[in-house]
Amino acid sequence: MKMILFRKFRVLILMVFLIACTMHIMIDLLPKLEKRAAGPGTAGNSGCSCSHRPSEEPQSWGKQRARTGAESGWPDKHTLRILQDFSNEPSSNLSSHSLEKNTGPADKTEAFKRLEQYPQHGNIEKQFIQDTNTNDNQPAKGYSKLNALFEHSLYKIQVPGVIDEDTLFNVNTDIRFNPKAAENQEWQNEGNDEEEYVPTGEPSADSYPNWLKFHIGINRYELYSRHNPVIDSLLKDLVSQKISSVAMKSGGTQLKLIMTFQNYGQALFKPMKQTREQETPPDFFYFSDFERHNAEIAAFHLDRILDFRRVPPVAGRLVNMTKEIRDVTRDKKLWRTFFISPANNICFYGECSYYCSTEHALCGKPDQIEGSLAAFLPDLALAKRKTWRNPWRRSYHKRKKAEWEVDPDYCEEVKQTPPYDSGSRLLDVMDMTIFDFLMGNMDRHHYETFEKFGNETFIIHFDNGRGFGKHSHDEISILVPLSQCCRVKRSTHLRLQLLAKEEYKLSELVEESLLRDKLMPILIKPHLEAMDRRLRVVLKVLSDCIERDGYNNVVENDLDSATANTITSTR
Repeated sequence: MKMILFRKFRVLILMVFLIACTMHIMIDLLPKLEKRAAGPGTAGNSGCSCSHRPSEEPQSWGKQRARTGAESGWPDKHTLRILQDFSNEPSSNLSSHSLEKNTGPADKTEAFKRLEQYPQHGNIEKQFIQDTNTNDNQPAKGYSKLNALFEHSLYKIQVPGVIDEDTLFNVNTDIRFNPKAAENQEWQNEGNDEEEYVPTGEPSADSYPNWLKFHIGINRYELYSRHNPVIDSLLKDLVSQKISSVAMKSGGTQLKLIMTFQNYGQALFKPMKQTREQETPPDFFYFSDFERHNAEIAAFHLDRILDFRRVPPVAGRLVNMTKEIRDVTRDKKLWRTFFISPANNICFYGECSYYCSTEHALCGKPDQIEGSLAAFLPDLALAKRKTWRNPWRRSYHKRKKAEWEVDPDYCEEVKQTPPYDSGSRLLDVMDMTIFDFLMGNMDRHHYETFEKFGNETFIIHFDNGRGFGKHSHDEISILVPLSQCCRVKRSTHLRLQLLAKEEYKLSELVEESLLRDKLMPILIKPHLEAMDRRLRVVLKVLSDCIERDGYNNVVENDLDSATANTITSTR
């Protein structure tokens, strides 16, 4: 009797297993069956900015599962970086710190095939550069304070001569390409029959996509050069390029998406979580504050006006959540979090440490959502970066304080610790401190540099989403590094004094610059006015330092004598 019951139990378990497998297979096949049932005629209906009305969502929810690789435009290995053929150092492809999988020999072969696409239609980049000055959101013609600022002698200081060792990448001229070998050229400028080739078959530099030009232009002294037309073209690409795939970024406390474009460029998308008028709640700790998309956009423009040029290009974009995220993602964890709200809007929440739940879902109107898109830097497998702990990092604890908060002589210890005991690293940290204080950003726990350049290079100003949270409060503790060390570059000090003048008022310059972004206005007036107020605070701290320690002990002269004399005569 027991044996019979045992056998029946085994048969029952087997049947349940078979039913579960059958249901799983049916669920996977259902979207393909719906796609076939919809017929070919439905694919051409692209007149609406969204793929369907929210009310129709339950009937077509699984359609994106039937998209083929050709339809979505997703590369076979979306993490492959075309820059693999432009690295200065052969060993730079062997990083063990890359967040993406290292490519094998087969993937490298695929990279060459894809790179063959770039010689095609070289004049497409020229067209982008010509269009740079026709942005509908640019200020009306007439006097521009921003143009006047960039004509000032302080914004014409030349960087030291750049040699091969000072560039992040060198173009490999030994590689020859066959343009006809390209398999998928949908991302190219269709209908453009003009093709630009050099006689040897090498691609012209103008045929490279703007993200690749940006990467190649990085050197020891700057992320990008002043007045580089590629940056404005890249900002335009971030807004206009077709999104071919989307995936969640691993790590981090809040939801961020990696978006891949049809020209194989990539950008980090931070969706809108707060309106322009909302301030950080007073009871929020700095480490649990929201990350704001408009803060990322404003930080790029502020960094450019301060002439640091250490923030990767960022642009605002209005994204269709159905067509440009849900329908093109292969991330099942992300796809499963989409739902329709009671207000009939499309929402999703993804997976992350904070604010990833139905209670904190990101909802469109009905499926449009704002966000910032920050251009990716070169892949870590190609250009390794070193992560440094900020000496003035906060405790990230509700009750504990960091050492610098209780020790007024903390900077003396830092000055004796490499790499802050020589070179410009300590002065670069002071630049970053001023930058963060103007934004009100308390979340600067680490920073990064390019490993190739050692300690003699700039700091990358990453991750500025927690800036511009409170316009009604100036967090003086952000300025502690400056008040403790009392050190600043002469070029930085002169620019801060210039931006405090009425004819070059910082708030008006940032406001004018932000008019170029598609999501303008980016900052409300109180945030702009807060920057002017905070700038006066920075200058007061430096003035007190100079009065106490003397000008030469506080201001480090980073200008050559000829440049210094020119600037002094024009002030």
